[in-house]
Amino acid sequence: MKKNNVIASALLTGLALLTKSCATIPQGATVIQSFDQSKYLGTWYEIARLDHRFERNLQNVTANYTLNENGTIKVTNRGYKTDTQEWKQAIGKAKPAGKQGEGKLKVSFFGPFYGAYNIIALDNEYKYALVAGNNLDYLWILSREKTIPEDVKQQYLEIAKGIGYDISALIWVTHENQ
Repeated sequence: MKKNNVIASALLTGLALLTKSCATIPQGATVIQSFDQSKYLGTWYEIARLDHRFERNLQNVTANYTLNENGTIKVTNRGYKTDTQEWKQAIGKAKPAGKQGEGKLKVSFFGPFYGAYNIIALDNEYKYALVAGNNLDYLWILSREKTIPEDVKQQYLEIAKGIGYDISALIWVTHENQ
């Protein structure tokens, strides 16, 4: 009987960990509603991000979203790698991951492996966006221009901080020589 309890407990713990690791949005964050995918298409400038290996040492970072014939979104990320002094580009695809009208996508640059792309703040004109990954390790502030107004920046920082992001760890991206 004791052995069955230990096994059941281990299975429940494993299931709980698996469920938590499969989360697609940080606890306390919510995606925007009434999302219009067609308005989101086009070029976005990365204003700030948390550091992660696939964007390490990149400046002048842009993301361009275009609609594919099959309804998915082509994602072209481009940035200048300061340590090697060369331009890098990655092409992937995105598709809706939530209910109709939710700002919840999944993005892949590596075959069948997708990452969470959660739009948690977006102005009415689709000029500024705050995007979260699946946990507190991934966060981006995006703009249609190379800068962002201070009031929007502060609003997005407050949202991120309220969710639990370490906003002091943000990398502020420069946009020069483009």
